[in-house]
Amino acid sequence: MPLPAPPAHGHPWPVSRRFYVPYHDLDVLNHLNHASYFVYMETLRCDYYLPLLSSTDPTQIDLIVAEAACRYLAPVPYGAELVGEVAPARPLGRTSFTLLYRFTHAGTSVTARGRTVSVVYDYSKGEKREIPPARRAVLERDAVDPGDEGW
Repeated sequence: MPLPAPPAHGHPWPVSRRFYVPYHDLDVLNHLNHASYFVYMETLRCDYYLPLLSSTDPTQIDLIVAEAACRYLAPVPYGAELVGEVAPARPLGRTSFTLLYRFTHAGTSVTARGRTVSVVYDYSKGEKREIPPARRAVLERDAVDPGDEGW
């Protein structure tokens, strides 16, 4: 059965990164372990969100991940090149937003789709807070339709 192709969309996703599957990320079936995708999503989330904070320091991230999911569509072997992409999803909440992740094998066929719901959080007060207007504007500009990505 052929793998699904990445869908055509109105604009490119704002952040992408290449991941090469190392031996230690394999499972007993000799393909990429499902948990590894969550580590890759974490990296992509930092790649996308830190520039919104004008920082390169992950300790500056003011988010709590409230939910994380991944749909596995095809096995990925040792040494494979994965292209991971991240974009916010429409609509944004008042204090939270969803990030979508897409992984393709060498940039061609989709192997997995991920999703995280993040809440903007004020750690000093111990409470959630509204998405700041400047960040909201960037998130809205970059947003994709989750229906186009199978969510």
